[in-house]
Amino acid sequence: MSLSRFLSSTSVTCLVGLGAAGCGGGDDSCGPGSAPAVGVVASGGSVSISYGTLSGSPNRDCPDAAAPDGVISLSIMGTQSGGSGLITLCIGRPDLLAKQALSFGAEPGAQVHVIDLNGSASNCTLTIDRNTPPSGTATSTGMCGNGADPAGFAMVLDAALTLTRTCGATVDSVPVTLRGSVAVAGPGK
Repeated sequence: MSLSRFLSSTSVTCLVGLGAAGCGGGDDSCGPGSAPAVGVVASGGSVSISYGTLSGSPNRDCPDAAAPDGVISLSIMGTQSGGSGLITLCIGRPDLLAKQALSFGAEPGAQVHVIDLNGSASNCTLTIDRNTPPSGTATSTGMCGNGADPAGFAMVLDAALTLTRTCGATVDSVPVTLRGSVAVAGPGK
């Protein structure tokens, strides 16, 4: 295939699949800016777990029935800094996240779904308490193409949730905040 044919088919795919704003095309507003690679912290009481190395991908994991045609839910995954913990969020309407704060919540009706959040601290394991719905907001800057742009974007979390802490035979609940600004790599990065 000639280079000009390749560029033409790529351009058409970009315009149809992502919308014109999602193709980068030299748009300096796409990307995480100065957001750090590790910047989200779950903290409360004696617990402090940092998360980063986040990446986003349109995966249809939590579709929103009210989403316009072509808007695909966005899964965001990351890891605990210095540990084996994971954070996984799903956003049914990334087109809205690019414009406004979205709320954390429980199914149904959540705009930001906390699919998984776990980690370890002080020789204890921590997992999200599914009996206590999270609350708070998520915002973004530099998001293009509903999160599908390879440039990525920055995400800011300001939420509260409860973790179940297991230390040997002792199990308790720990309310934590989940806060910070962090870079989210785009698909293929």
